[in-house]
Amino acid sequence: MAENSTHTDNQVQSEPESNISRSRNSHYLEYVKVIIATILVALFLKIFVVEAYRIPSGSMENTLLVGDFLIVNKLAYGFRTPSRLPLTNVAMPTLKIPLWGHVRRGDVIVFEYPGSLDEVKPSRAVNYVKRCIGLPGDTVRIVHGKVLVDGSTMDLPALAKPVGEYGFFSGSRRTTPFPPGSSYTQFDFGPIVVPKRSDTIDLDGASIRRWKILIEREGHAVLVDEGRQVFIDGRKTDHYAVERNYYFMLGDNRDNSLDSRYWGFVPENNIVGEALLVYWSWDAESSTGSLMAKSSNIRWNRIGTIIK
Repeated sequence: MAENSTHTDNQVQSEPESNISRSRNSHYLEYVKVIIATILVALFLKIFVVEAYRIPSGSMENTLLVGDFLIVNKLAYGFRTPSRLPLTNVAMPTLKIPLWGHVRRGDVIVFEYPGSLDEVKPSRAVNYVKRCIGLPGDTVRIVHGKVLVDGSTMDLPALAKPVGEYGFFSGSRRTTPFPPGSSYTQFDFGPIVVPKRSDTIDLDGASIRRWKILIEREGHAVLVDEGRQVFIDGRKTDHYAVERNYYFMLGDNRDNSLDSRYWGFVPENNIVGEALLVYWSWDAESSTGSLMAKSSNIRWNRIGTIIK
């Protein structure tokens, strides 16, 4: 009886240890599930809903300053799949579904840089932030620094830097104006019509220079023979039907901004979202010395600023 009792006691003592082990494994598994779910939700939000960006240049001064960190609403103009494989720089086809909202004149927009005047695809993926000045179908003109859209003056944004008179791109960099072959300057530009879907463009040996890159970016092969005849996808033609909507972008610091005056129109598929607010701001250029000195360079007055 004593031996049986002892044996039974040993069995009773070993069962809780097994249960504890299983319970621990179950808890670990739950932690792993929570971590994975959290990562997936965060990744989903970053890809499709909101994302943070940092301002690296002064092209939007003083609306946005170098060292501002922005929250961008990716759903402002509808649902858009990423153009790059998440966490990589591998390009992939993108799909945009404009379920709600639309780009308005004056919106501050984050978009993928479409490339320089001679690039079908940019050499690297870069996001820009500019103000939308021209919508599809608008006629944009700049006369002595004053912006006209469909003949009406578009006032300089409230915080934008005043326009100077320093000639074509006053900064140390020099660049060729858009479109290729034009004699436009940053202060006297256009008039130029922003392309919209289904617009028909007349083509010949002279005008194809202006439109070649746009057509190639829409996925077509363009060839001009020795007789200056135009071929698109191997077929001779004298016109082209635009397949996308485009936008004209300007920086608020118009004396020192590389924008649509230099590299052309932004296709709708390149638009990432609308800049909403500044959630952090840091004067990185003055951030030297001790930790206390660095903390004094936080721009507290800009944190929470709504971008207009």
